[in-house]
Amino acid sequence: MLQSGAVAVAVAEAVAVGKRYGRGPWILRDVDLRLDAGDVLAVLGANGSGKSTLLRILAGLTRPTTGRLTHPAARRPAAVGYVPDRFTAHERLTAAGYLTHLGRIRGLPTATARRRAGELLDRLALVGGPDAALRTLSKGNAQKVALAQALLLPPDLLVLDEPWSGLDAPAHTVLAELIAETAADGGAVVFTDHREAVAEAQATATRTLADGRLSRCAPVADPSAPPAEIVLTGTGTGTGPGAPDWRALPGVLALSRRGPELHLRVAQAHTDAVLLAALRHGCSVHAVTRPATAPASPAAPAPRPAPRSATR
Repeated sequence: MLQSGAVAVAVAEAVAVGKRYGRGPWILRDVDLRLDAGDVLAVLGANGSGKSTLLRILAGLTRPTTGRLTHPAARRPAAVGYVPDRFTAHERLTAAGYLTHLGRIRGLPTATARRRAGELLDRLALVGGPDAALRTLSKGNAQKVALAQALLLPPDLLVLDEPWSGLDAPAHTVLAELIAETAADGGAVVFTDHREAVAEAQATATRTLADGRLSRCAPVADPSAPPAEIVLTGTGTGTGPGAPDWRALPGVLALSRRGPELHLRVAQAHTDAVLLAALRHGCSVHAVTRPATAPASPAAPAPRPAPRSATR
């Protein structure tokens, strides 16, 4: 997210983009979209709404039928990391061998590509380790390899199509960290999902795609709203292997430990998503305190009816 007063730098910009195949129906119509450095954008929409098509255009894999896509800030070809909605790798290569090969294709020295592959696979906790054969991996572990290949080089633009699909709970936290790090390093991130809770937990802004058109949504976070206080207990609040990095979750402003309790200060717009992550990691929610909104001005009392004149 940009610092206050900083000048926004466009990483990618789509202008009046439309897409159809042959004489078929229009999948996208007049899509205008600008992604600045530090943006994390969620594109929401039902299955079949064109989300994957839009992401393939942003990644440069599909040409728009109308309109144009540019990378205004790139002094060289923009580095784009892309994770498709389905990553199928039936090769006999190992995960590390596959990533090392891709790294070399993208210009990395062999040793650098191998080291980077190992770091990412270790961080994502690939089951079977870097020597696991791609064809033996489950959907969730294949998704970890897909994420690693998109991040071999620091991306100017990270494009993620349903990236949480199949991932285990610890990898959810790691993915949140990787998205935040990419944005902090000056990249832009765009991802698709159909769940509003995920967008609220990870994105700085959202758009909805329906009937081929992209519409704006309200900002995910209201910076003027006072933060909520969440108190968690249970084994999930520990710091051992597999424990979430609470500070890396979007919306977490402060963290403190008081005996067996974990106290979090969370931006109100992210409260539900943090609670969902806590429950997913086996925590018990001891208390949630949401600051009360300012009370409305009391209504003026209704005028009393004038007393009736006494009659005899």
